[in-house]
Amino acid sequence: MLQTPASFIPLLTRQSHPDPLTFLFHQGRLLVSEPGLALPDTSVLAQLDVDPERLLPLGLWNGRYCQAGWTDSESVPPGFAWRGLRSLFGTLDDQLLGLAGRASQVAEWARTHRFCGACGSPTLLMAGERCFKCVACGHMAYPRISPAMMVLIKKGDAVLLAMHVHSPSKRFSPLAGFLEAGESIEEAVHREVAEEVGLRVHNLQYFSSQSWPFPHSLMIAFTADYLDGEIRVDRNEIAEARWFGPGDEWPERVPHVSISSLLVDTHRPPGR
Repeated sequence: MLQTPASFIPLLTRQSHPDPLTFLFHQGRLLVSEPGLALPDTSVLAQLDVDPERLLPLGLWNGRYCQAGWTDSESVPPGFAWRGLRSLFGTLDDQLLGLAGRASQVAEWARTHRFCGACGSPTLLMAGERCFKCVACGHMAYPRISPAMMVLIKKGDAVLLAMHVHSPSKRFSPLAGFLEAGESIEEAVHREVAEEVGLRVHNLQYFSSQSWPFPHSLMIAFTADYLDGEIRVDRNEIAEARWFGPGDEWPERVPHVSISSLLVDTHRPPGR
């Protein structure tokens, strides 16, 4: 599953290192070599003339310094290309991809907070914090994290899966949605279930969570038991929703990149 390696240690202070692991982004895409999918070394960064101020500390991975950065230029040296993170699923090392997901959020936060969102003045990176502070009004901006709930609804030996209208994979998956201001995760589950499929649920049970860098989500997954109601989908959000039981043909298994596939497979009947 896409996640930060357990051996990773976050850092907030830049370090001098002869061979840092650099995650460089342009418009959300990562710079890697082709073939090989190696990250750029210091000589490649020099060719690109990357501003050192645009390289932020990420942390240490197995003792190696990692940094995240961004560039406005789309040009790349020979043998390199910009690749979207989704296109690297199953091809880039899982731990490296997990770090890349973390780095992409730090790089995008840095790119979009060079100026204050309150007064428009320049900002400065604070020492000892992952925070940009306005030089004029003092407004502080931390990395944006958008919590979203996910829920697998159980009804006897069946579960409800839906195909979301805007799903990039076009596969059946658990219901999901972003939290609204002032809302608890549990309240969001009840609201989203009612809005998207017209059902009521109870007995919510926490399953797990996952950082999801598209672009800065925190997926918080639950299971819940069906209470009452008939399926009535919101056509703006859901293309189709139905119950999947032991006798049904289930969606195909996919690698556990996301918490969604792990949640489904944990409740998949034997042989399905």
